[in-house]
Amino acid sequence: MSKPAPTVEQHIKAHFDALTRAERQLATHITRNYPVAMLGSITALAKAADVSTPTVVRLAQKLGFKGYPDFQAVVRSEVEERLISPLTKHDRWAEGVPDTHILNRFADAVVGNLQATLGQIDHADFDAIARLMADPQRKLFAMGGRITHAMADYFVTHMKVIRRDVTLISDMSNAWPPALIDMREGDVILAFDIRRYENNVLSLVEMAADQGAEVVLMTDQWVSPAAERARYRLSAHIEVPSAWDSTVALQVLVETLLAAVQALTWEETQTRMKRLEDLYARARFFRRSR
Repeated sequence: MSKPAPTVEQHIKAHFDALTRAERQLATHITRNYPVAMLGSITALAKAADVSTPTVVRLAQKLGFKGYPDFQAVVRSEVEERLISPLTKHDRWAEGVPDTHILNRFADAVVGNLQATLGQIDHADFDAIARLMADPQRKLFAMGGRITHAMADYFVTHMKVIRRDVTLISDMSNAWPPALIDMREGDVILAFDIRRYENNVLSLVEMAADQGAEVVLMTDQWVSPAAERARYRLSAHIEVPSAWDSTVALQVLVETLLAAVQALTWEETQTRMKRLEDLYARARFFRRSR
């Protein structure tokens, strides 16, 4: 199976060290305001980034594009990918698929997603996220959208064993004020948002950021608009031969984060786990093996 085409953000990251100061300034502006920054004219982009139009052209060429129109066309294509519906995804995958079993095609796509995801994760950022989540002085919150709320629930269920002060925020907006009122500056919220991006996730992220919370966003390769208010972002590749996107790569990131936080807090976590096992035993929660 061929690897997914690199995104514009991946192009920029791969070439960033070789850019001039002005080109880095432009590249930073593009990534911080992506994709909106790239949807206008070359003049508008240059003015917004406070660089010259020749700098825009040079950056496009250094990233492997013929010029700004070619660069912009790729961005517009990525925007279309963000908004694609389940029916359209199914029709596209159904065209010209190899004559192999769905298990093989699906597994190949998932493995490709994992490779692409892990290849673009910044290890320093990942470690910084784990340290934030391990800090006992910070409360930890999590929430997701229609599909990804289940992942937030999974994350919270396990994280509650690892540390105290972990809260799942309901995906119903009437539950937000009680959660937000207890959110202090420096607390951490993990938000999940993959295409088609949901307004409720963006709204809650904005309110949490306004409260001074540190926002960690888990999104896809096309990047949720909520990224603008996030301190850290982890992007996963999600496309598979199905009408729905795959959350396998996101799940790997979640479980790795849980393992990283557990390693940082093991002394406290070990004590909590022993107490929890005692409570389970008293409640006869699990079946005993014969």
